[in-house]
Parts: sequence; C-alpha cells; structure tokens
Amino acid sequence: MELTYDLHIHSCLSPCADDDMTPNNIVGLARLLKLDLIAVTDHNTVKNAVAAYEVGLEQGLMVLPGMELETAEEVHVVCLFPDPKKAVAFEKEIALLSPPVKNRPEIFGRQILMDRNDLVLGEEDRLLLTATRLSVDAVSAAVKVFQGAAFPAHIDRPSFSMLANLGDIPDSSGFTAVEISKIASLEDLERRFPAVGRFLVLRNSDAHRLTDISVLGNKLLVPEFSPEAVIHRLNEVKRRE
Repeated sequence: MELTYDLHIHSCLSPCADDDMTPNNIVGLARLLKLDLIAVTDHNTVKNAVAAYEVGLEQGLMVLPGMELETAEEVHVVCLFPDPKKAVAFEKEIALLSPPVKNRPEIFGRQILMDRNDLVLGEEDRLLLTATRLSVDAVSAAVKVFQGAAFPAHIDRPSFSMLANLGDIPDSSGFTAVEISKIASLEDLERRFPAVGRFLVLRNSDAHRLTDISVLGNKLLVPEFSPEAVIHRLNEVKRRE
C-alpha cells in the first residue's frame, strides 16, 4: 500500500517554528490535506511529538514521534520511532549528550511545551538549537537500538546537511534513506552526487509554519498500515539495479 507522507514537521517547541504549530493544528491540517502519515520532529527533543502522536491516535492519523537531531558535526538527522516510549527513551540519551545552554527566547524564540489538548505546559529551558556530542556515524545505530529509523535531513541544502558539511554519505554511516527539500531537483543532485542513487529518497516539508506542511502527495510504499512497517521500510537497503 502507498501512504501519502510528510516526515519532517516542527511544532511550537522548536524555537524557529510558529507558535500556532500546535499538536492539534498540525494533525488537523494534515488530515485536511489527506496525508496518511506524518512525523513531528522538533530540534533535539520529542516532547511535543508525543502529544501529536496521542492526537493522531484520537483522529485517525498515523503520527511517528521523532526529532531532528543535530550531530557533533552540525549535521541535521531526522530520527523516527514507532511509539512514544521508545522516542522518550532515546531523548533521555540525547539529553546527556547536549550542552547545558539555556534558551534566550528574545533571541532564539520560545520553546513551548504542550499537551494533547494544546494546553501550554510551560517552556523548555534548555536551548534546543545546539549540536550534540553524538557523531553522525553513530546516529543510525543509536536510533535502531530503540527500534527507530534515521535519515540525513535536507541533503541538498548548503548548511546543516551531510553533503554540505561532510561532502559524502559513506556506507559506514548506516543510512539507507535520505531527505531532500520539497523544491529540490533530484536530477541535479544525482548529477553532482551520484551516490544519492543508493538511497531511498524522501521529500519532506521541514515545516515551521502550517502553510509549509506538504501538499505534494509524496508516496511511501509499505506492506501494511503500521508504524513498524514504516520504520522497516526506511531501514531497508535499496536493491541495486
């Protein structure tokens, strides 16, 4: 079966996202756009993703809890999990690898914590826009410990991307999928980096405001409608042609 997806969406917990990116607004709009599958992926945290997962259960939308992790090399990697328990356990590990820098909302933006009813629980005190001490080569294996999947974010961009920062996506990294921006030219990218053809290529919105959430109708082929099937698909090694 084919699922229409957007696997990279920020909530109001990300300081760079709009305050109206609440769990219910995200899920409600995704349903209006007829998406089958989304992931909420704030910077270095899964807290609002858990609330969005719960809203998705109530409203009939598959929501994978995740985060956009920043590695030690300042590479952004999307990390997704099949359920909140595994996502929260992974975040506890990441918190130990994150610098104790306090957020300054007047500079970086508010980091708003919400529950499943969009009630404000408070604000995250730790600045989420920081590099962790986890190396990019260790991310995929670390995520799989918690039955998740990880892929480098927006590899076509000139900053915070694996190709821009490191120049390559080596086999040793363990990644089997990559993300490109929703307006990126895959043909141009493959000409410059032929190795991209080894990967499952995802096209997500990286939405920071409601109007950014994908309407492109991108499809992901999975054997069944379940978070586990999606994770397994993202971890599959692409067959050589």
